[in-house]
Parts: sequence; C-alpha cells; structure tokens
Amino acid sequence: MTNRYICDARISERKFKELLKMFCTDISALAASKLAVVNRKTSQRIYELLRRRVLELAMEEARPFTGEVEIDESYFGPRRVRGGRGRGAGAKTPVIGLLKRGGKVFTGVVKNCSRAELEPIIKGQVLSRTTVYTDGWLGYDGLLLSGYKHRRIHHHENEFVRGKNHVNGIESFWSYAKFRFIKLRGVRREFFFLNLKESEWRWNHRADNLYFISLKNLRLKPL
Repeated sequence: MTNRYICDARISERKFKELLKMFCTDISALAASKLAVVNRKTSQRIYELLRRRVLELAMEEARPFTGEVEIDESYFGPRRVRGGRGRGAGAKTPVIGLLKRGGKVFTGVVKNCSRAELEPIIKGQVLSRTTVYTDGWLGYDGLLLSGYKHRRIHHHENEFVRGKNHVNGIESFWSYAKFRFIKLRGVRREFFFLNLKESEWRWNHRADNLYFISLKNLRLKPL
C-alpha cells in the first residue's frame, strides 16, 4: 500500500481519503470506521492526526483583528452542580472567543475569566483603536484605557441588543461549538483544545469545501 499523505501508513490512500471525506463532513470516528470498513483504532488515529493538522492550520491562518470585534467568554463541560456559584462553577473549562464581524473567529482556553487572563489574549489578537463589543463582565475593564473603542451590552440588566452593541455573532459560534461537542458525546480534557480549534476552523471555513482545503494542506506525520 502507498499513501502520499501519511508516511509509513498502514492504510491505503483510497481508504484514507474515504475517512478524510467523512471527517470533513463531521461524521464521528466510530461511525466512519463502520462506513469505511476499517478498524476503530485506525479511524481514531487518523482523526487525531487530522485534528492536529487542523490545529496547525488554525494557528497559521490567525491574523490580528481590526474593524469591529465581538468578545465573549463561555464555559464548556458538565452541567453546573446545584448550589455552585460564579461563572463556570464546577468542572467547566473557561474559553474566550473573539469574532471579527463579517470575518473569522479566534478562540483560546484560559485558566479563568479574570482581566489578567483575558486582556493579554485580546491585545495579542486585536489591534489597538479597534471597536470591541463585550458584555458587562468586569474582566473586560481596562480595554478603553488599552486603546480600544469599547462598547458594552449589559446582560445582567436584560439588555441584549442596543443598536450595534451586541455580541450575537460570537454567541452564535458558542452555540455551534457546543452542539458539536454534544454530538461527540463528551471530549476528554486532554483533547479539548484540539476539538475547540477544530470547531473554530470549521466555522471559519463554513462556506468552503473542507475536503479540497484539507487535501491541499495536508502534511501529516505518524503518531
């Protein structure tokens, strides 16, 4: 067997392309193994290779945002335990998301949603003098002093849209990403970042042919 996409592969190029097409259409590794008639461990291995390459592509494609940018934080993981208090109470993973209106999204995992955690990511991904939209969370305090045109929407006052002031775009991405995680029936913590960046990459290329993009950009190495 030969496979120009994976060195020393134990799977033919034809079978690999079958799995790649199913990966691009977001079919799970388990379902893909049955449809392509390959070993479950083989499909899982190929999927992990693809996700690692997607992570590289997402990092390569990332560019600083300007114009109008929505910023929001979210939490992924099990449902909050009754009695738990505070944002992300329980075993949830906090994530920051930045979305350029009419453009792409960028995500990052943070330890918590404090100003000390959020601000460096924002400064690294959003150019100064950009108009940024956030909710009223105190973790975004200081953006005005950092050179941004900061507009807030106050969800705690049941305010969700005020003219151009809203974060509906990034919230749409959160809904999309969380639905994908539900389809995966949970993601192990060590693979969370891979799957998050995969969701980012899929969202950013939702109008493109992922199969053709993948074939063009694949440079896979064996695990």
